[in-house]
Amino acid sequence: MGFRELIEANADLPQSGSNGGYKTSTIIEGFITSVWCGANRFLHTEVTRHDAALVKIFDWKTAPGQDAYKRFFNKFDLITNLKVSDYFFSWIFDNFKFNNFTLDIDSSVMTRYGEQQGAKKGYNPTKKGRVSHHPLIAFIADVKLVANMWLRSGDTSSANNFLSFLDDTLNHITKHT
Repeated sequence: MGFRELIEANADLPQSGSNGGYKTSTIIEGFITSVWCGANRFLHTEVTRHDAALVKIFDWKTAPGQDAYKRFFNKFDLITNLKVSDYFFSWIFDNFKFNNFTLDIDSSVMTRYGEQQGAKKGYNPTKKGRVSHHPLIAFIADVKLVANMWLRSGDTSSANNFLSFLDDTLNHITKHT
């Protein structure tokens, strides 16, 4: 499907500064593979790191460990996130040809532990008084695809910035349909 070439063609993705560092395509492929295999914490990526079959299937020299993922994702800032997400959303929507779709938008509360940037005390029905994020998420129901997501602080109301989010989401989708 040309995903590795797509990664390598994106100049906005952070690159390794070390001669012994992993290629960006290896880090992204490894991280996605770990998520597919059930990882939901950086520590869980260690399971796929030691899977020789995956290393051979994806033609990696070695699979990255949790510290490599942490270093890679720490290089992202807001501008990089926007550029990279627009790049990959464009690729996804260019490969999905549809002229009719159902757009579902919802907000959620994600409880956070430790020091998470943007996490604040707000409405949290399951862990009252805990800091959280309150993301807006748009789905294209017909193909079970996340079309857009904005991570907002936990003290944000459900309707806050909804119209801007809708406008941004429709811009992502309509320029490719």
